[in-house]
Amino acid sequence: MDSHFDNKVIWITGASSGIGKALAIDLSKLNCKVYITARSEEKLNEIVTQCAKDNVTALPGDLTDKQTNIKICEEIMKESGHMDIAILNAGTCEYVDIDNFNSDLFERLTKVNFISMVYGIEACLPLLYKSRHAQLIGMSSTAAYLGLPRSEAYGATKAAIRNMFGALRVSLSGKGISTSVICPGFVETELTDQNDFDMPALITAQKASEYILDGISKKKQEIHFPRKFSLTLKLIGSLPNPLLTWILRKTVVRT
Repeated sequence: MDSHFDNKVIWITGASSGIGKALAIDLSKLNCKVYITARSEEKLNEIVTQCAKDNVTALPGDLTDKQTNIKICEEIMKESGHMDIAILNAGTCEYVDIDNFNSDLFERLTKVNFISMVYGIEACLPLLYKSRHAQLIGMSSTAAYLGLPRSEAYGATKAAIRNMFGALRVSLSGKGISTSVICPGFVETELTDQNDFDMPALITAQKASEYILDGISKKKQEIHFPRKFSLTLKLIGSLPNPLLTWILRKTVVRT
């Protein structure tokens, strides 16, 4: 796996914590150049000090701003001349209170999870076109497989990402860019620490990074894990709607 990343130029968004942070630290051990982005310059600089080598550069910025994405990719272009792998990981999570249905929540999550990724794709594609081994990676979720109560907004943004990457997989296949969409189950991060419900098959961000880097090295079109959990959700999501609704009403407890 390690050789896949040799001499690659890699951009990771949402790198200040969780999976993004774990990916940055793991990739710092390899022979590649890594650029990491998030809003907090302080957190990014702290991560750089934790990296194994001096091959990680912090490029802070608010990715919900289109011009910020463009400026960051211009910096990467100026320094490295191209990009081999873009891992668009930035995102957040909020849950819907069905008794206080609020469109502002949907707007926030759409902007942070989906539109910011679209901005990132627009900004990095010209750099990926300059690579002979380009890969475009997007962070979705197993929540994209079915509609879960309280996840009406979060799940919708992750389903949009998964759908978009399904189309990009075809559109970019003839242009030398392979795509992968990542659909993790529950991962122990600052976001999931706030969850007020049981999280089956919870794994560490470090373990998630291992799954992801292995999937990227094999150019898997969909990287989903842990597999027993993700395959179970896929199966449940494929059931007829009346049965699916009955199962979710019996097993998912709203708080």
